[in-house]
Amino acid sequence: MSTVFIGGSRNVSRLSPQVQERITNVVQVGAQVIVGDANGADKAVQKFLSALEYRRVTVFCSGEECRNNVGGWETRHVDTPKKAKGFDFYASKDRVMAREADYGLMIWDGKSAGTILNILRLLRAGRKAVLINSPEKTATNFKTLTDWANFFSGCTPDFRDDIRKRATAGEWLSFEPAQQTSFLDPDEGTNIRNAGSDPRASRPARQR
Repeated sequence: MSTVFIGGSRNVSRLSPQVQERITNVVQVGAQVIVGDANGADKAVQKFLSALEYRRVTVFCSGEECRNNVGGWETRHVDTPKKAKGFDFYASKDRVMAREADYGLMIWDGKSAGTILNILRLLRAGRKAVLINSPEKTATNFKTLTDWANFFSGCTPDFRDDIRKRATAGEWLSFEPAQQTSFLDPDEGTNIRNAGSDPRASRPARQR
């Protein structure tokens, strides 16, 4: 059975109907869901899955204590480097989830570098991912590193620098992952859409 890594930005506290539809599709096919324990998108996803009384969920935590486990699901505690703090501490679980997932569904606030970095991690592992831009209500499909590179090139210089600083050296190695099908698109069941979203939707909001 497929495993889906669902995550997103801390500033996303409510799931749009678009996101709810995609998660419902994941539930309907009986996929295993792995989700983090942070406030924001992680907690909102947990609440939605708990309301659906879905049990095929594992909550991943960095360190020994989970911040949120709304449904009382099985937990997975990921060891972290001894001196890791802040983003580096919590990124440990994200790296493991990206490696263990078959697909990724990321819910983005249009600003969070960590959410975009999870897309890269999934692609590095040879997976596909869907990015939901919550403010713009758009979806972008990522099938290869070329898709990510095109997205990255359209970001602001400051945003690109932020991603680089957060990524490990290994996450910047170049390779082309294998093609893969997905069931995350609610309109096409087990087939992901071939046509991507408007590329302008891939860019974080410009500072004014």
